[in-house]
Amino acid sequence: MIDKELRVAGFFLSFIPPSHRMFKLMHFFMDRQKGVNIDELQCDQVLVKRKKTNSEIRVRTYRPKESEGDLPGLLYLHGGGYLMGVPEMAHAQIEMFMKTRKCVIVAPDYRKSIDAPYPAALEDAYDTLLWMKDNAEKLGIRSDQIMIAGHSAGGGLTAATCLYARDQNEVNIAFQMPLYPMIDDRMTNESAVNNTAPVWDSKANKIGWDLYLKDYQQKGLAIPNYAAPSRTTDYSNLPPAMTFVGDLEPFRDETIEFVENLKKAGVPVDFELFKGCFHAFETVVPNAKVSMAANRLLTKAFAHAVDNYYAPQSE
Repeated sequence: MIDKELRVAGFFLSFIPPSHRMFKLMHFFMDRQKGVNIDELQCDQVLVKRKKTNSEIRVRTYRPKESEGDLPGLLYLHGGGYLMGVPEMAHAQIEMFMKTRKCVIVAPDYRKSIDAPYPAALEDAYDTLLWMKDNAEKLGIRSDQIMIAGHSAGGGLTAATCLYARDQNEVNIAFQMPLYPMIDDRMTNESAVNNTAPVWDSKANKIGWDLYLKDYQQKGLAIPNYAAPSRTTDYSNLPPAMTFVGDLEPFRDETIEFVENLKKAGVPVDFELFKGCFHAFETVVPNAKVSMAANRLLTKAFAHAVDNYYAPQSE
């Protein structure tokens, strides 16, 4: 069932069994990438204060070395099942956005559920978003073109941050790209049940959600919409969106439902389902024809958003 150009990678990746120990080891090696720069871009690091504590968020910023005037601002939220990863591991995606349209990309190293479960990651994403708005002039960002994107868990955080921003009414978002988002902890859809596809399967998904929601699960509390955006019932007044998903992965059905609910609420959405594709296929095998098609869809949507979507901020 796997696309022929993805099969070799999928075969080898299927031998990596998901477990708490494996994810901690992967996070350790990902963490070693901190501080790595992209030579072609101006890369900086700042510390953004959290609203609820005296601690700080490590935030990477990326911009063209030569640019004139204000640019669109993109809050980029990296993937990793909410439990691992750093912004630097997404440099290929960051470069792709930058080559499509000059912009300023802000990527927080949000807290991971291994150390701090929900709502830590969402708080860090939203605090960074507010910091972008408040420092738009200093960052060289157009305040009416603040956008959000993320892959996998970063896509889930993208959807959650848009919901939270809408309800808080403190910052307006022009466009969102929650790519194959991790948004439904219930895991009851057909694609999420007994899924054994490479990279991220049902077992990995359960580990990710159990770590992210452990404080709520242990206390028997209701899971908030902002933790698992598929639980929301109000999709109105959200920014235009673009996403895609592979038809073999656990997030297939929840992504399709998310897209349909946005459409029902009158939100413009670009979406495509890619046949024969497992989770994160376009990053695992970027040179496959299907991967290049997915990335063309993404860059086309981003270019269209930069050229057409604006969300002025309220005074």
